[in-house]
This record gives sequence, C-alpha cells and structure tokens, in this order.
Amino acid sequence: MELQEQFSHITTLISKAKENAFQAVNKELVTLYWHIGEYISQQVEKKAWGKSVVKELSLFIQESEPNITGFSSQNIWRMKQFFETYKDFTKLAPLVREITWTNNIIILPCKSIEEREFYIKMTIREKWSKAELQRQINSSCFERVMLANTKLAPMERVFPKEVTNTFKDTYVLELLQLPESHLEKDLRKAIAQNITKFLLEFGRDFAFMGEEYPLQVGNQDFAIDLLFYNRNLNCMVAIELKIEKFKPEHLGQLNFYLEALDRDIRKPHEQPSIGILLCNGKDDIVVEYALSRTVSPTLVSDYQTKLPSKELLQRKWKEILESLDPEKYN
Repeated sequence: MELQEQFSHITTLISKAKENAFQAVNKELVTLYWHIGEYISQQVEKKAWGKSVVKELSLFIQESEPNITGFSSQNIWRMKQFFETYKDFTKLAPLVREITWTNNIIILPCKSIEEREFYIKMTIREKWSKAELQRQINSSCFERVMLANTKLAPMERVFPKEVTNTFKDTYVLELLQLPESHLEKDLRKAIAQNITKFLLEFGRDFAFMGEEYPLQVGNQDFAIDLLFYNRNLNCMVAIELKIEKFKPEHLGQLNFYLEALDRDIRKPHEQPSIGILLCNGKDDIVVEYALSRTVSPTLVSDYQTKLPSKELLQRKWKEILESLDPEKYN
C-alpha cells in the first residue's frame, strides 16, 4: 500500500506537469493571436490592408507552415476583433490568456464587456469546457447570476466573504430531462441521481452532502430536501424544493432548518448556513416583501426544466440597471 501511494504521488506530479505545459502553450498561443490581431488592426487603420490582403496572408502562412492550423482568413480576422475588443481593458488582457482560444471565440460575440468579463472569470473558476461554456451562454447564465446578485442583502449582512456570482436567480435544469409535470420527489431524485449534471448548473465549489438530510429537533425528525457544502464560502447550503409558485409561508420551514443546522450540525470554524428555496415560479415583489425582515441568509430562486427566454432575462436585467442609474440608460 505504501509503495502504491508513492507511485500515485509520481503520477500526480506527471499530471500536474502536463496541465502546466498545456496552460503554458495555451498562454503563448493566445498571446501570439493577440499580437497578430494588433498588427493587422494597425495595418487596417492605416488603410494598408483589407480583406484581400488578409486572404493572401492566410495562404502564405499555410504554404510556409503546412503543419500548423488556425490561420484561415476568417480566424485571422477574429484575431483582429479579439485584440480590438480587449485592448482598452488592461485587467482583462491577462485573463483572456488563461482560457483557450476556442472559449475566447465563444465569448467574443457577447454584447457587453461586463458580460465578457463574467464569462472569462467563470470559465477560469469553473474550468468550463467548450460545450459547458456554450450551454451557460445559451441559458443566460450572466443575466441569471446578475439578477441574483441584486438580491443577496441578507447574505451580505452575515458573510465576511464575497458572495456575489455564487448563486442564480433562476436555475435551468434541462440536463435532468424532467417531464413538464412532476412531483417534488421526482425533482429531488433527479438531482440526487444526476449530481454531476446538476453541479454544472450549481457550480463546482459545491459538494453534495445528501438527499433528505436528517435532522432531529426535540423528539421530532425532519429532513432537508438537499444539503450541499460550499467550499469557497465555508458553509452548508440547504435547498428546499417546491414544485409550486413561491408562497411566503415556505420560508418558515427553511429558516427552521437553517437554525437546526447552525445549532446542531455546523462546526465552529464554519460560516452560518445558507438556504435556497427553489420554486416553480415566483413573484419578485412577493419575494422581496417576504425576505425584507428575515435575518437568515436566504435566497428564493425558481427553476426551469427548459432553456429560458434569453430576451426576457436580458430585459429584466436591463430594468434593474435602469432603476440603478436612470440617467445612463435613458
């Protein structure tokens, strides 16, 4: 057993070296594309180059370096767009080198620099693959997280750490392939049995602690639908599932569970537990009223079994921005 552990240590070193080598190669590749884009941008600005010259450049590179790929005229124009998009944002220039060129290209069409920054940072943090990143953009992850960030006041009062960009206003569970008509136990079972898929939506900082997690208070037994642990926030996260629209009375049960967790389960070094009420629909004004006097770090989110309307979420986020700064958006 001791020898196997020593061998495992060596294979871990090999894996880490391979990962470091890939990151170094990727950084150099993206840096190369940045400098090519910068040079082409300068030539176009001088009106010295146009589409025909870039096409000739592409053919020249392919003839001179037949064993390398990625220098089609279309991709070269993307290098120019890539440089021009980020050249005035010095804090993002180092970050774009930490993700793959493919993921950079997926992020590039996003509408604002704030949205691009969000997806760059989340790709680094969550280690999203090409497919995972595309799904997050298609499901309007940026808008859903930004909407949640505006509703985290109870948590910010309790937590010394930054809690933004951790939760979502709406969770999209299309990966679970739930039928439109389902019971709470169906939803709970689908999440528990497909935890890897669920964590793609929920976040990789969350660790699953259990389904119907048991609690005993007095002489009575209770069970939390789903219990997670967030490694970054250093706290337990209790999720209660409701297949109906949010009702204020739902919060009483969740707050009771949070109290029980903090009194009986939480360890001294851990932060207070967080509660998420995951409902099948909610009225934001009713939620605001219901949460206004609660001292528990609680978030009310809804869930959807199909991809949401991107236009609707963008409109909701724009309304929030307009309310915060009406002069800028009117």
